[in-house]
Amino acid sequence: MSSADTDLEVAVKQAQRPLLTRAQRKRRASLVAYSFIAPNFLGFVIFTLGPICAAFALAFMHWDGNNPIEWAGLDNLFKLFEDRAFKAALWNTIVYTVFSVPLTLAAALGVAVLLNGKIRGRNFFRTAMFFPYVASLVAVAVVWNMLFNPAMGPVNMILYTLGVDPSNLPGWAADRNYAMATVILFGVWKDLGYFMVIYLAGLQGIPRELYEAADIDGANSWQKFWRITVPQLAPTTFFVTVIMTIQSFKVFDQIFMITQGGPGTSTLVLVYHIYNESFVSWDLGYASMVAMVLFLIVLTVTVIQFRFTRETD
Repeated sequence: MSSADTDLEVAVKQAQRPLLTRAQRKRRASLVAYSFIAPNFLGFVIFTLGPICAAFALAFMHWDGNNPIEWAGLDNLFKLFEDRAFKAALWNTIVYTVFSVPLTLAAALGVAVLLNGKIRGRNFFRTAMFFPYVASLVAVAVVWNMLFNPAMGPVNMILYTLGVDPSNLPGWAADRNYAMATVILFGVWKDLGYFMVIYLAGLQGIPRELYEAADIDGANSWQKFWRITVPQLAPTTFFVTVIMTIQSFKVFDQIFMITQGGPGTSTLVLVYHIYNESFVSWDLGYASMVAMVLFLIVLTVTVIQFRFTRETD
């Protein structure tokens, strides 16, 4: 049998196959698409959505992880108003967010603008600024504690050289008056590189024609920054602000590595308070109630940010 006959038979068989309707083709395409997202979706349901729903239910229960679960009603909610540690954690979380978000935002934008220009060693400095974000948190925290060591840290040594009296040198993480500032500075330093990269992407998307037109009109660098760069980066700034706000309310790892919520409750934040109630006091029901309050706070702040941005557009 020749190849021409074989091709003819194949063509005849294909022509005899029933044609799929438009609905069937659409259904088949949908099944293929769902098959690709199914593993990730199942993982989300099992490891994220399920625990979240369980935590919301557990917020109205008494459970220590060992004895049977008991119905608590609103007892855990009323306990919030009597818990001094919760009030301190809520206040510290707000303070951390209020200071860390604008400081990180301004630092990331400033460094991005600087490293977006044609300067010598630009790629090296971009990598160096991004390194604290990708480095091990344990290693970074150890380095940070060494830098701000009250007795032999380079920071206090520099302050002493500049003439600061030894009795007035800050205790940093060991001093309740400076502990929060230390944690905030650490957060800014660690997250600066990540948000710098996002701002660099936004800066490179600004049309060069806008700056050329501004040069023709005689605008200086400061005017170009406020009249062109800042407005053009508004969507990027909104994204960065939302992400940083959510991240600041959920801060835990750097608190755990640097201060463990101390001295006293000076750096105790909500997530660390949840950790203490869950795995130190083993009051899982109350910890779930605190987690639910944190969720509602973050949700409210995010919705306000979205509505404010929509009204200003």
